[in-house]
Amino acid sequence: MDKAAYKLTDFLHGLSRKQGDEIIKRGSTLDLKAGAVLFHEGDPARRSFLVLKGRLKLGKVHELGKEVLIRYIGPGELAAMITVLEERDYPVSAETVGETRVVGWDKRTMLEIMAEHPQLSINMIRNSVDRLEDLQSRYLELHAEQVEKRIARSLLRIMKQSGRRSGDEIIIDFPISRQELADYTGTTLYTVSRTLSAWEKKGWVKSKRARIIIADPHALVLFSEKL
Repeated sequence: MDKAAYKLTDFLHGLSRKQGDEIIKRGSTLDLKAGAVLFHEGDPARRSFLVLKGRLKLGKVHELGKEVLIRYIGPGELAAMITVLEERDYPVSAETVGETRVVGWDKRTMLEIMAEHPQLSINMIRNSVDRLEDLQSRYLELHAEQVEKRIARSLLRIMKQSGRRSGDEIIIDFPISRQELADYTGTTLYTVSRTLSAWEKKGWVKSKRARIIIADPHALVLFSEKL
C-alpha cells in the first residue's frame, strides 16, 4: 500500500505503519483490469475489501431493472466489511474504474485481526456512520433540491473524494461519463448534458471524453449553496 493511500485510509487509523502492513499481508491481494466485477449484488459475501489503488463503482439494480450508481470508493476505502461480518449477501455490485488493486479478507481472518487490534472496530463504526450520513445527505438532496444544485453537489462530492489539483482547477481523477453522473445524481442524461454545457460556457467546468475538470470550484460551491 503506497504512502498516499495509507494516509487516506481511516480503517487503519491509530495503528502503526508496521501493524497496517501486517494486516494487509494477511489478506489476499487482487489486481484487476478496468471494468472487472469484484462482486455481484446478491452473491454470498465471502470477503471484505480495502482499495489499495484505483477505484470501485458500487451499483444496485432496482425493481425496474435499471442499475443505480450508489457511490465511488477509492484508495483507502472499504467495501462490504459489515456485510461479511454479518454473513449477508452483497447488497450492491462492485466494478472497477480503471486498473485497480484491492486486498480482501474472509470473515475468520478479519475477526482474528479485530481481536488483536480493537481500534479497527471503532474505525469501522466511524466509517459506517460517515457512509450513512453521506446517504442521508444525498436522499435529502434528491427530494428537496432542484436538479442543477444536485448535479453541482454530486460533482463537489466526487471532487472531494477523487479530485486532483492542477493550478486553479481540480481534475476528477477517473473516467466518469455524463450518463454515470446522471445515474449518480438521480436525473437524466439530457439534463446533465444541458447543465454541463451551460456551466462550460460560464467557465465553471470542462467536460469531454468521460473526463470532468472543475475549472472554477468556488463558483460551483456558491451555486450549490445558493438559496
